[in-house]
Amino acid sequence: MTYEVTRIPGDGVLENAFEIRRAVFVDEQDVDEDIEYDGRDEESIHFVITDAETDTPAGTARLRTTGDGTGKPERVAVREPYRGEGLGRRLMGLIESEARNQNCQRTLLHAQTHVIEFYRDLGYEVTSDEFEEAGISHVEMEKQL
Repeated sequence: MTYEVTRIPGDGVLENAFEIRRAVFVDEQDVDEDIEYDGRDEESIHFVITDAETDTPAGTARLRTTGDGTGKPERVAVREPYRGEGLGRRLMGLIESEARNQNCQRTLLHAQTHVIEFYRDLGYEVTSDEFEEAGISHVEMEKQL
């Protein structure tokens, strides 16, 4: 498959990111929309990967910076038909590159416990006990850039 990457702000539209997040978090995982759409999208940098053949938004992630040299990868999501294609890894590469461009020295994220190994494979380390967020078990994970 051929994929196109867009950056928001830039050449993409936020609605494509929302479409993916709605499918993955709200529809699949029953996350309340009020939690999913937290008012921080305008202050974030988003990436959307689109299936170029069908023009279908396939994966998304956003990056927030905290001002202390920390980048926060958030809302990393890949639609079910596109899982296993390496899009999550690609999104995280884009996010980490953007974090470096924003002068971040580390990234800190909240990972759902069922994807801990995905993030470990990318060099992240668990830095907390399990906690609940949006009704789902998470851990905090960190990576030095």
